[in-house]
Amino acid sequence: MFKQLITIILFVIIFTNISFTDEGMYPLSEIHKLNLREKGLKISSKDIYNSNGVGIIDAIVNVGGCTGSFISSEGLIITNHHCAFGAVQSITTKENDYVTDGFFSKNRDEERQAKGLTIRITEYYRDVSKEVLSVVSDTMEFISRSKAIEKKMKEIVLETEKNNSGKRAEVSEMFPGKSYMLFIYTFLKDVRLVYVPPRSIGEFGGEEDNWVWPRHTGDFSFLRAYVAPDGSPAEYSVNNIPYHPRKFLKINPNGVEENDAVFILGYPGRTFRHRTSHYLSYEEDIRLRYIQELYAWEISVMENLGKDNREVAIKHDARIKSLANVEKNFRGKLQGMKRLHLADKKKKEEEELQRFIESDAKRVQLYGTVLSKIDDVYKEMRANAQKELLLDNFRQSSTLLNTAYTLYEASIEMRKPDIERESQFMERNIIRTKESVMLTLKNYFEETDKIFLKKFLLDALSLPFHLRISAVDEVLQGDSSEKAIDAFIQNAFQHSQLHDEKIVQEAFAKYSDDLEKMNDAFISFAKKLYPTYRELKEVRQRRDGELNKLFALLVDVKKEFQKKEFIPDANSTLRLTFGTIKGYSPADALYTSPITTVNGIVQKNNSGRENYSVPEKILDLYSAKDFGRYKTQKLNDVPVALLYNLDTSGGNSGSPLMNERGELIGVNFDRTFDATINDYAWSELYSRSIAVDIRYVLWILEKFAGAEDLLKEMNVTK
Repeated sequence: MFKQLITIILFVIIFTNISFTDEGMYPLSEIHKLNLREKGLKISSKDIYNSNGVGIIDAIVNVGGCTGSFISSEGLIITNHHCAFGAVQSITTKENDYVTDGFFSKNRDEERQAKGLTIRITEYYRDVSKEVLSVVSDTMEFISRSKAIEKKMKEIVLETEKNNSGKRAEVSEMFPGKSYMLFIYTFLKDVRLVYVPPRSIGEFGGEEDNWVWPRHTGDFSFLRAYVAPDGSPAEYSVNNIPYHPRKFLKINPNGVEENDAVFILGYPGRTFRHRTSHYLSYEEDIRLRYIQELYAWEISVMENLGKDNREVAIKHDARIKSLANVEKNFRGKLQGMKRLHLADKKKKEEEELQRFIESDAKRVQLYGTVLSKIDDVYKEMRANAQKELLLDNFRQSSTLLNTAYTLYEASIEMRKPDIERESQFMERNIIRTKESVMLTLKNYFEETDKIFLKKFLLDALSLPFHLRISAVDEVLQGDSSEKAIDAFIQNAFQHSQLHDEKIVQEAFAKYSDDLEKMNDAFISFAKKLYPTYRELKEVRQRRDGELNKLFALLVDVKKEFQKKEFIPDANSTLRLTFGTIKGYSPADALYTSPITTVNGIVQKNNSGRENYSVPEKILDLYSAKDFGRYKTQKLNDVPVALLYNLDTSGGNSGSPLMNERGELIGVNFDRTFDATINDYAWSELYSRSIAVDIRYVLWILEKFAGAEDLLKEMNVTK
């Protein structure tokens, strides 16, 4: 009976768009409309964003696709352990295993460059919808529409950056085909590692505990942003000085309790709540399943290759962690979509919407075929999914093939005028593109590359005849036997020099004809693949042009039908979400409280699993009940993690969890397994996010690491 009741409630929530608390990741343009005091906060919207002064958003940063926040006047940033993981892995060796042991710089001179990480701070935004859409018309072909919008967005960005020296600009689509916002960012390129806890703290529980509650993971790390001596953004240099932010967050070492009001500011990645049933069905039936199964296989291969060799395992660590996070997330999404029947519910909504459209002749003329035309696009995607998903993952299967393709594409793109290039090869981005290639090469392991490439070649040869990839048939000279694949792979790897960083650096400056003179099988393969990928890009530009036009119409008629405005889906721009510290009931007769403690860490120790090995010093501290000022009287322990009903998604990793006064009391790092479905639907019943409690962070710094200087810098005194 309980399960039936839950199903009915979930249906009501999703089908009628009703929620017990506020759903929504509010963009900057909407924050001024909110009465935050009515939501339990003791700050105003102007305290968060003040276009004529300083607000909390000035302390919030985008850090390498995650979120972080300034917590000192000396550019100190707190974010997640998993957000800094790749940077730590890049300086890790068998002799200095920072991934396992952690990294701690006892002074500024010992701080190490966090390769691959950059910092963005939102400065300003404005609506540029009219400018972007001024280049399109109703009579344009769909592919021309996409290309025109893309070019106009680039023009706005380049003009903005020209007029705002040292700043970074981005145009972000808020509602497809309808609204666009220009964001101006301070862009910091020198980021350094300060403190990253040992893996046994920062990743306690490993993937088994990932996306679950209760959690006992110390998923935090500290970075520092640097600038040139004159205060301007600069590439890494020993002469650079710490960045002085306009605002940094005050840390509240007293934390929060259950039912306290909290909020988050961060950069959530992408959500898809305004998409149609056709999109949801495609995700559930095809894309999510394909990626989940592929990543699970790749993870198992890498784990087996590195299980008896730490040097090999180090090369795989960051990749495994990234893939495992997505793989489990997608499993959760698939489970949630099936359990909640999301596609079916969305389809029923659309049937009601269609009846509303057909009840009025004018609406029929404007919107009558919108849903059926969207359906046609997704039918085409389904028909070609096998080939397109394989192509999406083919290049990444092999480090050398991906390097070769990037070099070949660069040799063509770099000869074009800047505005006509693919984004990653524009002058503003080319340095990061090269850095990304070099970081990937650092983790190259030939055996992994060979196994992955062979799988994709076999998969390509198993495609139906009408979906076959001509480049694969060509390099194998029409021989689809496994023996031919093995021979090609052996020859390609034996004679390729693309694992040499110096050679790759030099190759970035070569024309395509000069690249071909290298007589590298991967370059040759990349050249053959290039037309296929260009064709796929144009197909998708055509689809995007059609869908954007249709989605704009769909939003218009949905507003008319539901008589309300919508919050745009998350798109990696700054968003606000608020709620309370709150437990939930994931199953019948089960209630989980919203705060875990160090006692839970100790209980999980010695469980016979490597990921639950607790550092001896923590066990000693717990045994001595050496909790310092971080113990709560109510729990008689140090809190470790917090659970709350805020609306978060990927990209919110590292977001500051703040109390009613805007003080830092935690660092967001995860959702529950049930809440992986948040990207498609949110509900008060099951949508819960997780943060590491700031009291645990401070306890680790003081009692475990002895990082007294960091505590002083954050104005946290004993």
